[in-house]
Amino acid sequence: MIQDPFKPAARVAGQRQDVWSIVNEAAQASPVQPIVNMGQGFFGYNPPEFVLDAARDALSKVECNQYSPTKGRPRLKKAIADAYSPFFGRTIDPEKEVTITTGANEGMLSAFMGFLEQGDEVIVFEPFFDQYISNIEMPGGKVVYVPLHPPKDGATKTTSAGEWSLDLKALESAITDRTRMIVLNSPHNPIGKVFSKDELQAIGDLCVKHNIIILSDEVYDRLYYVPFTRMATLSPEVAKLTLTVGSGGKNFYATGWRVGWLIGPEHLIKYVSAAHTRICYSSVSPLQEATAVAFEQADAHGFWDESKKEMKAKVDRFTEVFRELDLPYSDPEGGYFVLVNLAKVKLPEDYDFPPHVASRPRDFKLCWFCIKELGVAAIPPTEFFTDKNAHIVEDWLRFAVCKDDEVLDRAKERLRGLKNYIQ
Repeated sequence: MIQDPFKPAARVAGQRQDVWSIVNEAAQASPVQPIVNMGQGFFGYNPPEFVLDAARDALSKVECNQYSPTKGRPRLKKAIADAYSPFFGRTIDPEKEVTITTGANEGMLSAFMGFLEQGDEVIVFEPFFDQYISNIEMPGGKVVYVPLHPPKDGATKTTSAGEWSLDLKALESAITDRTRMIVLNSPHNPIGKVFSKDELQAIGDLCVKHNIIILSDEVYDRLYYVPFTRMATLSPEVAKLTLTVGSGGKNFYATGWRVGWLIGPEHLIKYVSAAHTRICYSSVSPLQEATAVAFEQADAHGFWDESKKEMKAKVDRFTEVFRELDLPYSDPEGGYFVLVNLAKVKLPEDYDFPPHVASRPRDFKLCWFCIKELGVAAIPPTEFFTDKNAHIVEDWLRFAVCKDDEVLDRAKERLRGLKNYIQ
C-alpha cells in the first residue's frame, strides 16, 4: 500500500477546534460590533516611549539587523543578569546561566527538547497554559496532570486567587520513576494565584527528593500584588534543579516582540541553549537590543512600580461590574487575568448554539453567549483543563484586563446586560 504523502503527523492531526478560533469566529459573526476583546492576553496599548525609542534606535544599527549569537546578544544577557541578580541573592553569570529565546514559549519548548526522551513524564498543574501540552508531547513526553482546586465557596462569594489549592499528596502520588520535570507557573495564568513560599518549598522538596527538574514559568514576575517568591531562591538544592522562564513581551507590553529567556545553572542551561540553536538558531536581533536597553533604563523611569500599580488599578476598575452584579470572582494576586464565576447566569434554554459549542462544557456556551448577545469576548477556562477535570471551572470565564481604561469601561457597560439573566 502506498502511504498518503499528505497525511499529517499525529501531533497536529485530529485536534478539535481550538478555543482561539472558536472565539474569533463568534466575534466576527456577532451582531454587536465592535467586539470588546477581553479574551487573549495581549496588551491594548504600546510599550512606554523609552522602550519604543530603544527599538527605533536598534533598527538603525547595522549589527542589530544581522544574526545575533545563538545564545543571545551579550548586552541583553548582561542586562537580565544585572536585573535578576538582586532577586536571586547572588550574581548570575550572563554567559553561563542565561539564554535568550524567541519568546518564553520557544524557551520552554527548548527546555523540553533539551531533556525529554520518548515516554518521559512531565507533571503539569491544571489549569495550564495550553502551549505546555504540545511542547511536551512533540519530543515524546507524556503529560501527567494534577489539578488545582478552587475555594469551596468560590461560586458564592469573591475569594482570593491564592485560595486555589494544590493537593500535595496527589502531587506526590503522580511522581513515578519516569517523572523528569514539573512545570510551575507563578503568578499563574489563568488563575492569578501567586504560590506562597510554603507551597513552593513543599513542591521544591519533592523535586529535590526525586531529582526532578523544575521549569518555573515566571513570565508575569513583575506583576504581583502580594509577596512573590521565586522558586530558584528557596535553597541551593532547589536552585540546581530550576530553570526560570521570563518574557520581555510580558514585562514591557510588547507580546509581539517574542523575546524570552531562561535563567538557570550551567548544567541545565547549556542543553536548553543547544535545543534552541536547532529550533530557530537565533532570536530577533533589534528587539533583543531594545529589550536590553529597556531593562537598563526601567528603574530610572520608575517603570516597574508604575506598571504594577497601573495593572492592579485596571483589575480593580474592571471588577467593579461584578461587584455590582453580585457575581463572584477570583481576585488575582498577580498577572492580568480575572476569573469570574457565572453560575448565577441562566442561559436561555432554547438558545441556538452551534454543534461545536453545544458539545463543549458550559463555559464555552457562556463565552459564545457573551460574544453574541453582549459583544464582549472572554476565554472559557475548561480549555486549560483535561476533560476529566473540566467540571472544576465550567461556570467560570477568564477576562484579560491589560486594555485601555476606555475599553474596560465599555466592557463593563455591556456586561451589565447580564443582570437580565441572573437568578
